[in-house]
Amino acid sequence: MLDSQTAQGSEMDRLLTGQRAAFLARPDVSAEERIDRLSRAVSLLVDKRAAFEEAISRDFGYRSADLSAFADIGASVNALRHARKHVKSWMRPERRHTEFPLNLTGARSFVQYQPKGVVGIMAPWNFPISMVFSPLAGVFAAGNRALAKPSEFTPRTSDLMQDAVAKAFKPDEFAIITGEADVGAAFSGLPFDHIIFTGSTAVGRHVMRAAADNLVPVTLELGGKSPVVVAPDADIKTAATRILHGKIFNAGQICIAPDYVLLPKGKEDEFADAAANATRDMFPEGLGKSGHYTALLGERHHKRIIAMMGDADKKGAEVLPLGTASGGGTTHQHMIAPTLILGATSDMEVMQSEIFGPLLPIVNYDTLDGALAYVNERDRPLALYFFGKNRAERKKVLAQTTSGGVTINDTIMHIAQDDLPFGGVGSSGMGHYHGKDGFKTFSHQKGVFQQSPFDVLKMVRPPYGKLFRAFVNSKIKK
Repeated sequence: MLDSQTAQGSEMDRLLTGQRAAFLARPDVSAEERIDRLSRAVSLLVDKRAAFEEAISRDFGYRSADLSAFADIGASVNALRHARKHVKSWMRPERRHTEFPLNLTGARSFVQYQPKGVVGIMAPWNFPISMVFSPLAGVFAAGNRALAKPSEFTPRTSDLMQDAVAKAFKPDEFAIITGEADVGAAFSGLPFDHIIFTGSTAVGRHVMRAAADNLVPVTLELGGKSPVVVAPDADIKTAATRILHGKIFNAGQICIAPDYVLLPKGKEDEFADAAANATRDMFPEGLGKSGHYTALLGERHHKRIIAMMGDADKKGAEVLPLGTASGGGTTHQHMIAPTLILGATSDMEVMQSEIFGPLLPIVNYDTLDGALAYVNERDRPLALYFFGKNRAERKKVLAQTTSGGVTINDTIMHIAQDDLPFGGVGSSGMGHYHGKDGFKTFSHQKGVFQQSPFDVLKMVRPPYGKLFRAFVNSKIKK
């Protein structure tokens, strides 16, 4: 009898083989077929909305249905509908410049966007629906077929997704593979035509190594410590409110959560007061009673965040909870209140790895140049946030730092713009998706040259003469 890992491996191989055969039988995927797949994905999410919201909450221990509707269901539907609206224009061949003198004789150059084939999607647990269906928008728009491996840490959501997808799609179009980490490792080693992985930098390295054996191109959307730079002229109340919103979103369990704040010296008390007021405004009944705050996923994750708080306290930081997560019917044992870490230093655990939780370290700086140097001394982040009114300072921050994306005078909202590329740089990832950039990522961009009916290249064939040499010399000049 086959063990579960062997059985899953056989199932993955069978599905991949079936999807590749189906693609090769009909590689020219029409706009109508792409639109149909996108529409079926939208209908699946709309029809199963309530069930998905409940499953996600059960997997987390508690998460508001409103948050899941916004960040998982709504974000996915928006991405799929955006692709559906624009796919016909994205598919059109893109005209490119043709070199002189061929451009004068009817020759032309263009890029034809062609499906790659079968794309593997490896998704994390923090947004278990949108991290499958948001990239799927680009995958389907580009005319590909897809296999997805959602996280083993959200099993109810993954099982529900598998059942729903099996009813809406043929297995040679789109299918879900479930299983533990060993299944994910095997999945990353399959000979896909492209893999997109969302998760930690450490696991991303393993995925890239596994994909390299088959020379599979990869898109890695990883994480890191996304900084917030608060300029001296920033409105502290506005900055604190918007930073706290980015931090409490999914209780900080988001790859682009503001990970630490670079604050001008002397602004600590003002920022802490504004952050406390912002928390009370967002949760007037208290965090536990509100029904709008999210639990940390699992005991291991909860213990890790508690340990970070203890380490910061031991090393001299002021650990300042903004309210309490206890009390009320929605309270869960793994809820932790948003917490400021005032006076954070580089030797603290909270400053050495991505937090992925509701802790917000505050690092003071003397000059804006010093703050930017602090950012640039560290790995390139997935996101960077800047609060300030001065246009020259904003320009300096954009020019002198490198990050996957930026939101100015707010946090996390760049990811919600479907017409902006989303992705990392350096240790925070590689490649982009969302909108047309996702369509391009999951397409083969085939360069095509169509020759003129006139034999204009006769002069470049041997024997070489004066006309040939004159033509070459005209190209070789300063």
